Amino acid sequence: MTEFRTQRVSRRTIGKALVSTLFAGAAASITSPARADDVYPTKALTMIVPFAAGGSADVYGRLLAQQLNAATGQAFIVEDRPGAGAIIGSQAAAISRPDGYTLLVVSNTHTVNETLFAKKPYKLMTNFVPVAPINASDLVLVTRPDLGIKTLADLIKLAKEKPGALSFASSGPGTPYHMAGELFKQMAGIDITHVPFKGSSEARIDVMGGQVDMMFDATTTMLGLIKSGKVTGIATTGTTRSAVLPDLPTMADAGVPGYEAVIWLGIVAPKGTPDSVVATLNALITTIDQKPDVQAAWEKQGAVPVIMTPGQFTAFIEADIVKWAKVVEISGARVNN
Repeated sequence: MTEFRTQRVSRRTIGKALVSTLFAGAAASITSPARADDVYPTKALTMIVPFAAGGSADVYGRLLAQQLNAATGQAFIVEDRPGAGAIIGSQAAAISRPDGYTLLVVSNTHTVNETLFAKKPYKLMTNFVPVAPINASDLVLVTRPDLGIKTLADLIKLAKEKPGALSFASSGPGTPYHMAGELFKQMAGIDITHVPFKGSSEARIDVMGGQVDMMFDATTTMLGLIKSGKVTGIATTGTTRSAVLPDLPTMADAGVPGYEAVIWLGIVAPKGTPDSVVATLNALITTIDQKPDVQAAWEKQGAVPVIMTPGQFTAFIEADIVKWAKVVEISGARVNN
């Protein structure tokens, strides 16, 4: 299991197939923040979020941008460019000048896309350089409120009684929400139909409205909807119960042993960005992740700050590409674009 270490959270696993000791001691290896040079940054920066507004990448990207603005005195402009499973915004970042003034928010959507899409205009590890992770959080499986299902066991039973009749929404092919559903299908031995949307907000609306039966989503964005009864919370996807949804069991405990799926977020820059700039950004983000007020705010929403060096983040992304390639292969969920 891959290990994430932070100041306030000693361990957090992410993914079954990653190397167990790859990032042990990551936080300890981070040096105190230091400017890589005396001038960068000297002007406004653009942070492209290749997902729809209102999702976890957008929310956390904006929070990080605010913190970076306060730390540097320069504006960090968040630009939402959703579409095509994060490919549209990612391509815009890939062809940007590699000077440190255009950054891209990435997630495990990007590692999945490396094998999910038969063709795309960039390669993650060819066209980008990893800068720093941001955080990781569990997902939660919810159902439309009128489905009448309260437990994972009952949901699996219904799905087996009606193969192909139940549907699950996602914010698009290759997103963590899509792959969490594919993993659920495989491990529970059920047939449910994937309904992709252009963004997570649209997917949530149709689950709440009863047009789609269920979806996996970030706990950070589903928490309020569960509490208000607009959706029914079934189970969370981590290895332990969620601190923000303690009444819900994990998928593993509720009927799918060994199930685990999370969403992680990070920052990359166009390949060719100077090492000194990458080091400066990594140190800035590391310092922000280590701030007690930031950790407390994120943990209240079910997210855990993640700290890695650029080299460790590179190795993590490479391992995640391999992990999800196996899921894509087994599921047959290829996109021939």
